[in-house]
Amino acid sequence: MIEILVLYYSRHGATAAMARQIVRGIEQVPGVQARLRTVPAVSTVCEAREDSIPAEGPPYASHDDLRECAALALGSPTRFGNMAAPLKYFLDSTSSLWLEGRLIGKPAAVFTSTSSLHGGQETTLLSMMLPLLHHGMLVLGLPYSESELLNTRTGGTPYGPSHLAGADSDLPLSESETALCRALGRRLAETTRRLQTGA
Repeated sequence: MIEILVLYYSRHGATAAMARQIVRGIEQVPGVQARLRTVPAVSTVCEAREDSIPAEGPPYASHDDLRECAALALGSPTRFGNMAAPLKYFLDSTSSLWLEGRLIGKPAAVFTSTSSLHGGQETTLLSMMLPLLHHGMLVLGLPYSESELLNTRTGGTPYGPSHLAGADSDLPLSESETALCRALGRRLAETTRRLQTGA
């Protein structure tokens, strides 16, 4: 079974909801399954450690999750047009994987959530692509053959799915956002399967 890692950080739950929809898209493709992982919050004043097992939700990611996956979907809320610090902190710890070349040639995709419609969705997606490109990953976006990209009144970009969470971070995923998350999951899974099996 081909396994795709869906790795995200979520503070209010919107990015986690997107991750679950991406998992649904991945698992629509025969022979492919998803491994859902998150990262712990980081302290703003000193290096502090969370418990090794989160109180709720999926387990925390390890370097082994990256080593073992055939592909990666990476998600983060937007922080001033950039990925959130906990996800950046985790990615900054992957130098050993870079030295080993463990992610070279693996497909990858990104997704994000923001409080405001013009809150830096596209720059956040681009910021998440940078370390993936340094790792030699094959970064995928969403083609405009996904009609929701042309019709959405909420989130959605060709760089990857996005979500408008609202000022209180409590808006559910719209139909378009849900469709684009699933489409990304399917596209990532189909591409990975083709690379792995040649079919």
